[in-house]
Amino acid sequence: MKALVYNGPGEKAWQDVPDPTIVDPTDAVIQVDTTTICGTDLHILGGDVPAVTPGRILGHEAVGTVLEVGSAVTNIAPGDRVLASCVSACGRCRYCREQRYGQCLNGGGWILGHLINGTQAEKVRLPYADLSTYKLPSHVSNEAAMMLSDILPTSYEVGVLNGLVGPGDTVVIVGGGPIGLSAVIGARLFSPAHIVMVDLADARLEAAKSFGADVAVKPDQARRVVDELTGGLGADVAMEAVGVPATFEQCTQLIRPGGRVANMGVHGKPVSLHLEDLWIKDVTITTGLVDTYTIPTLLRMVETGQLQVAEKMITHRFGLNDIMQAYDIFARAGETGALKVALNRE
Repeated sequence: MKALVYNGPGEKAWQDVPDPTIVDPTDAVIQVDTTTICGTDLHILGGDVPAVTPGRILGHEAVGTVLEVGSAVTNIAPGDRVLASCVSACGRCRYCREQRYGQCLNGGGWILGHLINGTQAEKVRLPYADLSTYKLPSHVSNEAAMMLSDILPTSYEVGVLNGLVGPGDTVVIVGGGPIGLSAVIGARLFSPAHIVMVDLADARLEAAKSFGADVAVKPDQARRVVDELTGGLGADVAMEAVGVPATFEQCTQLIRPGGRVANMGVHGKPVSLHLEDLWIKDVTITTGLVDTYTIPTLLRMVETGQLQVAEKMITHRFGLNDIMQAYDIFARAGETGALKVALNRE
């Protein structure tokens, strides 16, 4: 089969690789019908995730058709159309029993496209398939379901829920990529007074407004705007959605005393934490890898039409064989206006 293989920092290739097979009784093998590229994949290619070694197939988001299941798999069967979670869960360890699936102690967590071969391929092996896949209703499209593999649960859990967004809050989101835009949608569910998007790219600021942000500004305008909205107090919640030192530091500068900073970005470099300023302000800082425990809730909301993300989020569509072109478009999002790309088998 063909797959997108990481060959070291800055190096990737769409090349022939062996087909995946069942390794453990809890495995499934699916045909990948729809997948995408994540900002995390760009971090990997930038050398920011050293655990990813050359030869790894990238990707951790997919919708596909089950081809084969291991002897212990009971929830899905060949022919089923399923969503593959970006996080795998054994369901038995201490962390899985606390719904902290991202910290699974038995070989789960974020492993796809990280520690084992991922979803940017014609087929993929999914460990712990009973707990890490979701059968899809017939009227939920592949592209709509794909939004639930990573970006919607990540923004909802690591941003909105960790940040304790509530009615009347002023929420600042620094970074207008797919995660940041998804956070706008998730925050809206909790009736904040103001959502402020901060980004450098005009296209993403315009996108943020269409997703429900009340204000969209460049970084050098953010302090003034937040002060005007809050009478100089600062934001109740600040979400970091980029993964670079400057954006994290800006979140800590925009937050009010007693506020919450929720870090969603994938960081590959050290960040300065100015405790000399923050220690006295009762600021809460949260970090986290998505656990995907909200996928069933989000899937119900997509199924009933309460969440309509794919229609706005997916800006470019490609055949799976055109993945190299898709990477080029996605990596130059500031120029191309790309938010999320869809890679479809047909």
